[in-house]
Amino acid sequence: MSYTQDDLQRLKTFYHNQLVNDTIPFWFPRSYDHEYGGYTFMRDADGALIDDDKAVWIQGRATWTLSTLYNTIEPRQEWLDGAKLGYEFLQRHCFDTDRRMFFHVTREGKPIRKRRYFFSETFAAIGFAAYAKATGSEIIAAEARQLFGKCIEYASTPGLLPPKFTHTRPAKGIGVPMIMINTAQEIRNTIGDPRCDEWIEKWMEEIETDFVKHDIKCVMEQVAPDGSIIDHIDGRTLNPGHAIEGAWFILREAMHRNNDQQLITLGCTMLDYMWERGWDKEYGGILYFRDVYGKPVQEYWQDMKFWWPHNEVIIATLMAHLLTGNEKYARWHKMVHDYAYDKFHDKVNGEWYGYLHRDGSIAQTAKGNLFKGPFHLPRQEWFCYQLLR
Repeated sequence: MSYTQDDLQRLKTFYHNQLVNDTIPFWFPRSYDHEYGGYTFMRDADGALIDDDKAVWIQGRATWTLSTLYNTIEPRQEWLDGAKLGYEFLQRHCFDTDRRMFFHVTREGKPIRKRRYFFSETFAAIGFAAYAKATGSEIIAAEARQLFGKCIEYASTPGLLPPKFTHTRPAKGIGVPMIMINTAQEIRNTIGDPRCDEWIEKWMEEIETDFVKHDIKCVMEQVAPDGSIIDHIDGRTLNPGHAIEGAWFILREAMHRNNDQQLITLGCTMLDYMWERGWDKEYGGILYFRDVYGKPVQEYWQDMKFWWPHNEVIIATLMAHLLTGNEKYARWHKMVHDYAYDKFHDKVNGEWYGYLHRDGSIAQTAKGNLFKGPFHLPRQEWFCYQLLR
């Protein structure tokens, strides 16, 4: 199959409608915390609050989401005022005395947990940058660039952050270069920073050199420092949806570089490899974990369907089709789009359920928790709409 211009027009209308009339209204205004700042996102299917703690990741992500809607969809004062709640809460409560960020805080902003990695910082950086663009504040833009610089330092200086494991079996994950590509792209698109292009190039080269394995048609989740496969359970575990998210970051960079053919080939190759490993041929949907050699996977949720990989695969397949015209990617996009909006979408209350069993039945009803909030789904609908415009 292929998409006609009418098909693409219908998809554009669909994604815009879902974003502004279904996904965003589920979260806002009910999640604005006007008493303590920030947002309360841990919500059940109907929007009822199940916990008032706050995940720092999602405070930054939501600040980005609201600011981006204001910057690109419509300058609604509600969205700008909502973004301010997130920005101010992050600044007041989410940085420790060493200027590293927390992961989990109370509703009031008292720290509960701090993790060894720096993803809270990356999400705050893109949130600050988008909010700086929305407000025109050079002060906030400088704060975003400073935080981006700290993220570069963390990503490029081994031993700077406390290690999770001993030195017995050193490893590195694809998550760091991936998230830094995305962070740099967002910084570049909103406020600009002369460091972005150089570092994006380095992180893409690291992914291509160390994580993409053409001989076995795979994108590894983690490898040894020299890029070799670690033949133990952790080293063999793949996350197809995560790798495909990395693929569309690279396709996005290809678009930025006037449809760079080498990057289009790299991104589409990553998508090809991990679709084959991740798509569930029996029930449909993207399986969460796979073993690179087909052996049993340690995690018991390995065959569940999580919401966010489907968001990433919807973006990647649409981008691949628009960039190449290949009918295969249109077919894949329709498969994953139809599956996701049939199985995850709550047609009564709006938004998506987060977790399905392998057969597509709902595993639990929460729409928000420490990891799920208004980011992957609204980003998918927003980005696909932007592509189709």
